[in-house]
Amino acid sequence: MADKEKCCCGGNCGSEEAEVKEEACKCGCGEEAEGCGCGEDACGCEEDCKCGEDACECEEGPSPEEVESERYMRLMAEFQNFKRRSEKEKSEVYARANEKVVTDLLAVADNFERALASGTEANEGFAKGMEMIFKQLQDVMTKAGAEEIKALGEDFDPNFHNAVMMEDSEEYESGKVSAVLQKGYTLNGRVIRPSMVKVAN
Repeated sequence: MADKEKCCCGGNCGSEEAEVKEEACKCGCGEEAEGCGCGEDACGCEEDCKCGEDACECEEGPSPEEVESERYMRLMAEFQNFKRRSEKEKSEVYARANEKVVTDLLAVADNFERALASGTEANEGFAKGMEMIFKQLQDVMTKAGAEEIKALGEDFDPNFHNAVMMEDSEEYESGKVSAVLQKGYTLNGRVIRPSMVKVAN
């Protein structure tokens, strides 16, 4: 009788109702308590996981340390990008300001060359003084990043040379620069004034 009281069948073992209950009972003779299943109610995983296995296969979210580390790396990347942009903008501003100064100096250099080419043999001391000043001017331009474009005897290149006329030449082959009418210059590798030239037929 004591066994019947412990049975989930309500003490009516042997009756048809008891047999039906026994067949429906999932845990042998014990009650269909909430804790006799797979433990889904207690599982913190998502609904579609299989909690009956020894180890839960659900993916765990990132730890607070991982979240903080990812945030730090993202901020560092943004800072590096900002630093590169700032340096590039600063360099471009400096280059533009430098270009204006050098471009203005080109006219001065042209005048010096014309004066030296006009002939100053009558006053040799004056000529040497002019050459020294012109050399100083060239040094200043070179330090600023200016460089003379090679032209005479070179193949004509529209990227660096501005052809104003063609001429027959016995000294230079066809397509070569046969004379330079005005020197051209680059500033930090970029053309600020092409060479004005004659090209051999």
